[in-house]
Amino acid sequence: MPLEGHWERTNTPLRGLTRRERRVAIVSALVVLATVLALVLATVGDSRPAPKPGCIYAIVPGVMGATPVDACGAQAQRTCAEHASAALRDPVSRGVRASCRRAGLL
Repeated sequence: MPLEGHWERTNTPLRGLTRRERRVAIVSALVVLATVLALVLATVGDSRPAPKPGCIYAIVPGVMGATPVDACGAQAQRTCAEHASAALRDPVSRGVRASCRRAGLL
């Protein structure tokens, strides 16, 4: 059987926050929020420059995650020729073909 006033005693805080503690908590929360916002804004966007003329760059799915395909000159032409067939419908070939089209090699 519950005791008289037991619930109030167990659920009442021992003391309230002082004015200084509230200010410190609010300022800390604002600093954390500003830092997170700054980090998000700093990492937004594409920081990688476009490939040079005659070069291809594509991120394609691989066995262990994303794999970059980066080639220039004759190697880029060979890579584009390997993946040029429209019959190749795998994600790697589609990604490489898109990059080859952007580079003007297809």
